[in-house]
Amino acid sequence: MAALAAPVAAIRVAVRHALTGLPSDGPVLVACSGGADSLALAVATAFVAPRLGRTAALVTVDHGLQDGSAERAEAVAGWGRGVGFTSSTVVRVAVTGRPGGPEAAARAARYEALTEAARQQHAVAVLTGHTRDDQAETVLLALARGAGPRGLAGMPARRDLGGVPLLRPLLEIGREQTRAACAVLGLSPWQDPHNTDPSYSRSRVRADLLPALVRALGPGVVDNLARTARLVAADNAALDELAAAALAAARCPDGGLSVPVLLGLVPAVRGRVLHSWARELGASPGALSHRHVAALDALVTAWRGQGPTGLPGGIRVLRSADRLSPAPPG
Repeated sequence: MAALAAPVAAIRVAVRHALTGLPSDGPVLVACSGGADSLALAVATAFVAPRLGRTAALVTVDHGLQDGSAERAEAVAGWGRGVGFTSSTVVRVAVTGRPGGPEAAARAARYEALTEAARQQHAVAVLTGHTRDDQAETVLLALARGAGPRGLAGMPARRDLGGVPLLRPLLEIGREQTRAACAVLGLSPWQDPHNTDPSYSRSRVRADLLPALVRALGPGVVDNLARTARLVAADNAALDELAAAALAAARCPDGGLSVPVLLGLVPAVRGRVLHSWARELGASPGALSHRHVAALDALVTAWRGQGPTGLPGGIRVLRSADRLSPAPPG
């Protein structure tokens, strides 16, 4: 018997690890674009899931941004039915007219579609094919944007997607491994032209910046960037726990926050407390920025009688004596 190719084995092991421990009362749903990463993930899941006694389904999202996208999506869905998924469907989304740039709009539309597909199919998890290289690119983009620790933590291996776990089993797998696995298995990945379009920031990082860093610092730079994300994510988790306890301690009976308690916190924890509280008040996470949190912090640490601070969504926060509280509407 021929030995199993190392890239195929590594991806199957990663998928098995991700699926172990999930509830067994519903399918896992694989998001597949037809690119090398998601094809390698999909074919591994189709192999591993039945051997763990669970079912797997596939969904491909047609963003409608390129000529022939509908035909490609149908081809991916047809391939999924042929390799043993219990269902393999196409979901079409509208990207134009959404807020933000084209990358953000497409991403938002895609995750909305995956959320709805997961609900319809009662999926216990959604799997995406993000790799170690994607993680490294995410860290570089976060550095360039001054995103802070949350951005530097990159993409989590698991997060909530509309009440369903979104899993990224391949964050420890390199892009070259997914391409090699596809080659061994005779799969022909689709090459998305958006991945090489220089009008997209991630494409420029992928085509120019990351290869330049590899040439200058050696091939280990990709692993090191991904490792940085893991280390920062662990620190974030610890700080988030401290901040949750501090937020509970700072609460006033009327829903405000105690300034003396906030002043006793180290800045890293106080900032997280204020960020979490602002979200509780209704500030959109996507619109809530460092600038807003810094303005709240100034009400605590540099108050000179200034008026209310504005937050996204028309929310205003004021300080009265030793308490922060939301200002009445109007």
